[in-house]
Amino acid sequence: MSPRILWQHRRCRRALITLLATLVFALPIGAQAKDTLIWLLRDLPPLVIFEGPQKGQGAVDQLRQLLAAAMPEYEHTTLRVNRARAMQMLAEPSFTCDAALLWTAERAKKIVFSIPSLGLTSNGLVVRQEDRPLIEPFVRDGQVDLAALLVSDHLKLGIVAERSYGYLIDNLLRQTPAEHLAPHYGNDAQGNLLQMQRLGRLTALLGYWAEIRYQARQQGIVAENLVFYPIKGIAKYQFIRVGCSNTEQGRAAVTHINQILRELRQHQLLDLYVQWLDPQQRDAYLEDARQFFLAPEDQ
Repeated sequence: MSPRILWQHRRCRRALITLLATLVFALPIGAQAKDTLIWLLRDLPPLVIFEGPQKGQGAVDQLRQLLAAAMPEYEHTTLRVNRARAMQMLAEPSFTCDAALLWTAERAKKIVFSIPSLGLTSNGLVVRQEDRPLIEPFVRDGQVDLAALLVSDHLKLGIVAERSYGYLIDNLLRQTPAEHLAPHYGNDAQGNLLQMQRLGRLTALLGYWAEIRYQARQQGIVAENLVFYPIKGIAKYQFIRVGCSNTEQGRAAVTHINQILRELRQHQLLDLYVQWLDPQQRDAYLEDARQFFLAPEDQ
């Protein structure tokens, strides 16, 4: 190629690049490409509901929708994953968020967390009525001593793999012999664990009582045939947060999410959650909830 032709080729290429740049900046702001925020959804009714007539109406489903509506600077999309895959993606250099995470020190090394969004009645132990005699020796004042139960030979415990049940329970599970645990990795992990329990393959499982009651109805299990035990040493409530990938995009999103949560969590989010509780629990929960976010670190 002659020098003159080469010079003309380069001149045309520069002109084309300049024209494209001019067209991009001439577009209305709303028409320019936005970052896409991927919301990770996992099976956690009644917080996240995938199937049935109440699909998308869980408390966290609606929280996520409120956040998306208040964050028009992003394109919002959803991705259904199990707990293990969600944790893997959040630890990657991506732009992903999960709106129903418990904070742990280990997770905080890889994930950036929002302020607490919603207080949930804590995880507990669920057994069939017919298995109560196996558990009762470990129960005092209505609470089960999970530490003592786990070192006994009385238990095959169903758990959702990679789920955090809170620091104290997680620590107990790490010390438990593998043969006493039955971790489930599937998308419908809790529902499958309930079926395993019904078939006598599990003695007990861990979960939120509102979650267990909802899943039991979906599985055709009468909730009155199950017994829920609070766990000794565990606070009455656990607090979920929004967790995002610890990247520049994720950190910026959490800053905006914190602003939105301060407006939503004292009233609107409580209404979304309390409807799923036992009617007998609702008044006590709402009374306690007035005190949830008074500490300075939650402001």
